[in-house]
Amino acid sequence: MEIRKLEKLNGNPTLAWGLNGCRTDKIFVVSAIETGTSFEFSLREKNQPYIKTLKIPAEDMEELNGVIAQGHSFGAFHEEELIGWAICDYRKRNNSLFIKNLLVSEAFRGQATGRLLIKNINREARELQCRIVETETRNTNYPAIRFYRKAGFEITGINTKRYQDSTETAVFMSFELI
Repeated sequence: MEIRKLEKLNGNPTLAWGLNGCRTDKIFVVSAIETGTSFEFSLREKNQPYIKTLKIPAEDMEELNGVIAQGHSFGAFHEEELIGWAICDYRKRNNSLFIKNLLVSEAFRGQATGRLLIKNINREARELQCRIVETETRNTNYPAIRFYRKAGFEITGINTKRYQDSTETAVFMSFELI
């Protein structure tokens, strides 16, 4: 396997990657408690089977290609075939590299592909002299949250209203470089 800078995508390679999303037996449940001027959130694990399938429409591919054009995104290649990616947006205003989309073909999950992508992202962020690497995922994506935490990311915030027509909660995570 080889990790290298990602260039413009022609078509949607994820259509051949199997499940785009997650399959899990656990999720994280978000609780909020508000008392007076104090506000507290908590995340707790809950045994609950969950499957989330994501489709990437053509207009989203155009947006991803716009981010890829910045030159800070990476692809994982097996025998010259793209099998995973980390599409990253450099955000100068807060000196961060934001992982907009990290996805690995279902056949290559659990083989350190994601870990290698994260290593390259962190190296790129250090070269850009970023202070943090950030990402966002859903509370129902238990495997992603576990993956990022194992990679050294910490939960830094949530947004209970981020996703339209959904009871899911956005979980924001960061990895400090400085």
